[in-house]
Amino acid sequence: MAKHDLDPNYNDPNYEPVVNHSGNTPFESVLASRLKRRSVMKGGMGAALAGVMGLSLAGCSDDDDDAVATPSTPTTPAPDGDTPSATELGFKPVAVSTANSVVVPEGYTAKAFVPWGTPLTGSLPEYRADGSNTGEEQEQQVGMHHDGMHFFPIDLKAGGNSSTEGLLVMNHEYINQTHIHPAGATGETNLDGVIISRPADEVRKEIAAHGVSVIHIKQGADGEWTVVHGSPYNRRVTGGTEMDIRGPVSGYSKLVTSFSPLANQTRGTLNNCAMGPTPWGTYLTAEENWHGYFANSGVLTREQARHGVGSTSRYDWELADNAADEYVRFNVTAIAATADQDYRNEANTYGYMVEIDPFAPESRPQKRTALGRFGHEGVIFAPVTEGEPVVCYSGDDSRYEYIYKFVSAQPYYAATAGGHLLNQGTLYVARFNEDGTGEWLPLDLSDAGFKAKVDAAVGTTVGAIAFDGFENQADVLVNTRLAADIAGATPMDRPEWGAIDPNSGEVYFTLTNNSKRTADDIDAANPVINNINGHIIRWAEAGSDYTATSFDWDIFVFAGEQGTETVVDGEAVVTLDDSNIFNSPDGLWFDYNGRLWIQTDGYSNEVFGNQMMLAANPVTREIKRFFVGPQGCEVTGVVTTPDSKTMFVNIQHPKANWPNAAEARPRDATVIVTRDDGGVIGA
Repeated sequence: MAKHDLDPNYNDPNYEPVVNHSGNTPFESVLASRLKRRSVMKGGMGAALAGVMGLSLAGCSDDDDDAVATPSTPTTPAPDGDTPSATELGFKPVAVSTANSVVVPEGYTAKAFVPWGTPLTGSLPEYRADGSNTGEEQEQQVGMHHDGMHFFPIDLKAGGNSSTEGLLVMNHEYINQTHIHPAGATGETNLDGVIISRPADEVRKEIAAHGVSVIHIKQGADGEWTVVHGSPYNRRVTGGTEMDIRGPVSGYSKLVTSFSPLANQTRGTLNNCAMGPTPWGTYLTAEENWHGYFANSGVLTREQARHGVGSTSRYDWELADNAADEYVRFNVTAIAATADQDYRNEANTYGYMVEIDPFAPESRPQKRTALGRFGHEGVIFAPVTEGEPVVCYSGDDSRYEYIYKFVSAQPYYAATAGGHLLNQGTLYVARFNEDGTGEWLPLDLSDAGFKAKVDAAVGTTVGAIAFDGFENQADVLVNTRLAADIAGATPMDRPEWGAIDPNSGEVYFTLTNNSKRTADDIDAANPVINNINGHIIRWAEAGSDYTATSFDWDIFVFAGEQGTETVVDGEAVVTLDDSNIFNSPDGLWFDYNGRLWIQTDGYSNEVFGNQMMLAANPVTREIKRFFVGPQGCEVTGVVTTPDSKTMFVNIQHPKANWPNAAEARPRDATVIVTRDDGGVIGA
């Protein structure tokens, strides 16, 4: 049955192909200014750079003549006075671990909660440890591969902040076919071993295991959390749920399908990675690596090619043996006379942020197209101000892709705020300059500068795409990546989660890794050749105004092994040791007291152990390891209750038999972390 290059316990790097060939940042144009940086990573990279260019880097810092330079710290000041006590890291760091268990600091307890298959809705079908649950049953159970999540206090709409009852809303990114079925994925193959059909109920189950779970939970008098079964709020949103397309792309011809000739509806949300709670109390889930779910055996459109759609799909859902419409739609080959007779445009209805109202279980999810179409990792909202626009940020999680900002056209007023604010506005993409400044480049045909770049690009090849122009603004948004190429954005090392410091207002983003980065394409914001460990970047908007079109930036920390230093003006501000080494920063979240939580999704070995979560003080840059996950997992998704006394952390694609040693199949699960003395987490 196997034909895909997939590790069942890890999201295959080949699943995130390099599809940006625009070459927006030539190495030669940045070298001179690079030598003036005041912040550097200490290590052997700089010596390699000098060898390539035949130059000495002796002037980069006072004590490091083989460093790669990065900019100085942002101009936005830190909070007044000494490090706020609320951000102190008052726990003993845990050691790296290779055990098949969760490790937390002394004085803390961790318990698994709502694992994949937990009964949630309908008839509450019990999870079967042999994988024999049906597709219909999976539609009523918690999905697979837990990812980003948020806790909504049950009394939020009434202005409350309950820490003992609420809605835990979480994403389910993808699946493990080996574990979800009794004998793994099955199907019929031809004489060449190529799959030609798959059992329809297996496909139904796999689609149902994707998406989002809304779980009503409550803490009892004994401190234990349970699911409130029978609650009207409990809900599954899956890869088959009907939803609306909103914003500038709604009704656009490139989204016409047999299901929606008016191009204003679609079915399902897939590969939901990170998320973002909105200021008005709803949940935005991200569609990240959606491209792998579709197959085009004919000629790829530019929309498909720029995102990595191929001739075969990841799970072969289009080959379901009942040939039902809800499965055939994953075949995006043009096979009929017109678009309203086939699904050639189905992939164009994916790649958005999808809004779900957890407090309105009968409401239809809304795909918010004004935020752009790409591999959204998640979204992070800036603090809102009455009468001012809504601002949010999103990363495109692939190598050499970009960071985006959306500024709403309409102002925010708490009394009337809602998802309509995300339907109109300006989408920007970031350019990180070599001097530590940055610019937000508008992707808007009404902007003269962008329109001039588009006109100049017509008739040329942008990356690997022969560019013949954009029909309208909807076309720009459907082709957000291509528009960003033309605008001249900075290709980044896999921008993933973002977070905003509640004290300083600075914006942080993880740059997880990029093993494809070479000496010919490094730049100040992405300065590491073969960047297998990643780093975290941050910036301050000009004038502390989130709508500004310029910013100042620096690198907060470089990940790596023991001895890796982040150096500012010749002084090591971070030196990684056994208490805080990490690689591949991914998840990122500021808690309500201003601590920065860093989660990892990278490689595990005897040095780093299993994947982990660390806490950081953003002012002092002190970092301590707080949590280590079980074998084979990614640690992803973190939130606390408003009182910061209960923390929820997600474990995705664990290996072996975690969390239940008595079961052969591993199960993704949420981990509840509490302090034994009932105190604030991390304090």
